[in-house]
Amino acid sequence: MPRATASVNGIVVAETDSYEVVDGNIYFPPHTITKSHFTPTSTQTHCPYKGNANYYSVTTNKMEIRDAAWYYADPLPSMNKIRGYVAFYKGVADVRTS
Repeated sequence: MPRATASVNGIVVAETDSYEVVDGNIYFPPHTITKSHFTPTSTQTHCPYKGNANYYSVTTNKMEIRDAAWYYADPLPSMNKIRGYVAFYKGVADVRTS
């Protein structure tokens, strides 16, 4: 599996060799994000296929991007493989595999 990285404002905030891809999004295991850049928000949304999503703001270079990343703390059973994994909005984070 190629290595995946997520950068925000040129700063790498997540990096892993083990991730999941769902609906074209790369989901990073929670232990592979740099937690100092992430702040939980009160935002929640619902996906009928994955369940309820929670969000993080991501701060780099003293710039906060609200709700830049999301995760499923308690996904539907069919999506248990992404429990706690973090994904990023395209255009907010530069997510690449190499």
